[in-house]
Amino acid sequence: MSRPRPYLWRALPALAIIVASIAIVFSMSPRLGLDLRGGTQLVFETRDSPTVKANSEATDRTAEVLRRRADGLGVVDPVMVRSGEQRIIVELPGVLDPRKAAEVIGQTAQLTFHQVLGIADAQATPKKGELILPDESGQRLRLGAAGLTGDGVADASAGVDPQSGGGWFVDMNFRTEGDRDWAKLEGTAACAPYGDPQRRVAIVLDNKIISSPQINESVGCNAGTGGPRQIIGNFTPEEAEDLAVLIKGGALPVPVEIIEQRTVGPTLGAAAITASAQAAVIGALLTAVFIIVMYRLLGLLATVALACYALISYAALVAFGATLTLPGLAGFVLAIGMAVDANVLVFERAREEYGAAPAKGLRGSLEKGFRNAWSAVADSNVTTLLAAGLLFVLASGPVRGFGVTLSIGVIASLVSAMLITRVLATWALDRRLISNRPRITGISSIGRVRAWLTRRAPDLMKRRNLWLGTAALLAVVALSGLFVRGLNFGVEFTGGRVMEFATTKTVGADVARQAVADAGFPSAVVQSSGDGISVRTGQIGNDEVVKIGEALSGLGAGDAVKQRDELIGPSLGEELRRNALIALGVALAAQLLYLAFRFRWSFGTAAVLALSVDVAAVVGVFAWLGKPIDGVFLAAMLTVIGYSVNDKVVVFDRVRELWAGQPKAPLAGIANSAILQTVPRTISTGLGALFILAALAALGGDSLTDFAVALLIGIITGTFSSAFVAAPLAIGLERFSTTPPPRPKAKRTGRPREGSGAVV
Repeated sequence: MSRPRPYLWRALPALAIIVASIAIVFSMSPRLGLDLRGGTQLVFETRDSPTVKANSEATDRTAEVLRRRADGLGVVDPVMVRSGEQRIIVELPGVLDPRKAAEVIGQTAQLTFHQVLGIADAQATPKKGELILPDESGQRLRLGAAGLTGDGVADASAGVDPQSGGGWFVDMNFRTEGDRDWAKLEGTAACAPYGDPQRRVAIVLDNKIISSPQINESVGCNAGTGGPRQIIGNFTPEEAEDLAVLIKGGALPVPVEIIEQRTVGPTLGAAAITASAQAAVIGALLTAVFIIVMYRLLGLLATVALACYALISYAALVAFGATLTLPGLAGFVLAIGMAVDANVLVFERAREEYGAAPAKGLRGSLEKGFRNAWSAVADSNVTTLLAAGLLFVLASGPVRGFGVTLSIGVIASLVSAMLITRVLATWALDRRLISNRPRITGISSIGRVRAWLTRRAPDLMKRRNLWLGTAALLAVVALSGLFVRGLNFGVEFTGGRVMEFATTKTVGADVARQAVADAGFPSAVVQSSGDGISVRTGQIGNDEVVKIGEALSGLGAGDAVKQRDELIGPSLGEELRRNALIALGVALAAQLLYLAFRFRWSFGTAAVLALSVDVAAVVGVFAWLGKPIDGVFLAAMLTVIGYSVNDKVVVFDRVRELWAGQPKAPLAGIANSAILQTVPRTISTGLGALFILAALAALGGDSLTDFAVALLIGIITGTFSSAFVAAPLAIGLERFSTTPPPRPKAKRTGRPREGSGAVV
């Protein structure tokens, strides 16, 4: 009795993963970030008060108060998350005017009730335990110590009294202890004759008297009644509602300061989703056509596996509750192109195996292709995960979301290539119709590119000093842009405010710049592109943003609708800039350590030095073009590092394999052969990523275009640096190495698998 084919055992988990992914996609909705669905994000940082230290416990209690206030404002599904020891990230979906949110949610709201001790003259100073504050009319009052705080208030709501001409007030209900304290405060004040200032009780919010009513004549001395009370003042409906929200929400345990604020309009998010979807469809179709042309039947099956990859990675994002942001969406699209890499590595190795020993058959060649490609696939994916992990640890906001998306994409691509593609390809090659027609499989020949290189056999390492000199010259030219033009650090790294407005008609940059200057902002940086205007300023408030919008609306171009608004505090900008440099440095160090561990120190050092050339090229081009250096650029740079290392890992993995078989051969010849043998994989993988990036650059809008441009430069540079920088450097560094060449792997022996063609 024959045993089931081995691929059947792989088919079961593959099918289970696909079915589970389909169930998740149809039963759960993705969680979109504010940059995709519109709204406002505020980042508060807690500060020490005279009595309370702003530690994690105080920050957690502060976040709870902020949540109650957001609920009171009617915000649907607000998000409150503590970040680190002293920061709170507040997301308010649908809130496009940050003024009210910042003013109400961020107020300290220290509510206290005081007995009025009398009128204070202009020269009076408060005694110990007392306060001197102006009342509603501006008259200075001397106040006693707080007899009641906001903690004693159980509930508050705004109301209107039709009998008094529609005046607005705030109703308060006290807790038991608060009711007792109010009765005592009220009874003490009632001992003064009606009309005397001492018969008043001052209600103070954040060191400002909001109301100081007289105690009713019906209340006798020391005979306070407690019970519900009203705060009566000259309130507008909005002021009454806001005051009720603050009282009901409670006082913040510690003061807070807004260090970051982002507002995105819903139309901009919808446009980003549409653009990314179009780029994904176009890029994926081009990639599918290319891989089918290159690998025929197996390319078609790999395309099916890539579709499964997209399904699995999307389902994983939804299942884990990951927030899908704009950079994350770009990362999801980019990962589709990068997922081709593992399939290409396997197919190229299968081609080699079949060309070397056709007697093994298509099935045996494919199985050996999967085994031989695993080392390069694992190493290249680990290096990408290192970059993604650094983004998650060191970045924040949308860029961190990109790291999460990229990590999930890498893991899903492994499942797609090493499991789903393997099941489909093995099943297909077991069909007699296909096994009798090897040409349709795509692995029966080494391919035209490989055949041409084999015939010509160019000696690329013969001129390795020329390649190194050229690379050094290009790096110097690129980096000279830092000294000639400087880096255009985005507001995320410098602090300040940047706003983007959409207009119904095109407005020239000079006209818009003059309008903003006339509004009181002569030093603002104003740029115009089509029907959009970008304004960058220093630290300005929300009221000033409204003023700029009104100035732009008065240019005869219709209403200037705010599409994006970002405010970064100076301390946060400096911190983000420092973390960006740390992230790049740690990324290079992590790659060096991993490559030195997996290969040889000379290979790891050569790869990192070549990576430095790649980084210099991207940074230099952005400096010459004046493009912004921001968080999205950081995500692109770390992705470039991960992708570039992938390419170098594939080359060095082949060098190690060839060198182990010819330990006495010159390393230059070994490296040259490794480069020529991996060229087909490099072309296939590079084009797969370039299709996606070209679509993103054409359709993705300003931010995604810059992201795609950085990756395009990095991928092209990284591909060439693997052959013309990393390999020559490794040859030079190996002269100083005392480590012997790698030993050949011992061949595994064992009982042949059933169906392999062996007879036992």
